[in-house]
Amino acid sequence: MTLDGLERGHRARIVAVDWDRLAPQDGMRLRALGLDAGARVAIAHRGVFGGRDPIAVMIGRMTVAVRRGHASAMEIEPL
Repeated sequence: MTLDGLERGHRARIVAVDWDRLAPQDGMRLRALGLDAGARVAIAHRGVFGGRDPIAVMIGRMTVAVRRGHASAMEIEPL
C-alpha cells in the first residue's frame, strides 16, 4: 500500500520510498521534512479539486503538504 491510498485519520509507518520516481530536489525536500523510511504519518486532509492534490500529511506535530505523485512513491504499513 502507498501513502496516497491511506484513509484520512488513519496512521501508518513509511517502510520504503522509491526515490528514483522523484526529482532529486523533491527527494531532498521530503527527506528534510522527515518523510523517509521509518517515519510515522497520518493523512490530515486531501485537496478538493481534480486529482485531490495536495495531501496534508501529519508527521508528529508538523503538517506537510505533498503531491499525490510523491505520496504514491512511499510504501507504508498501517499501524
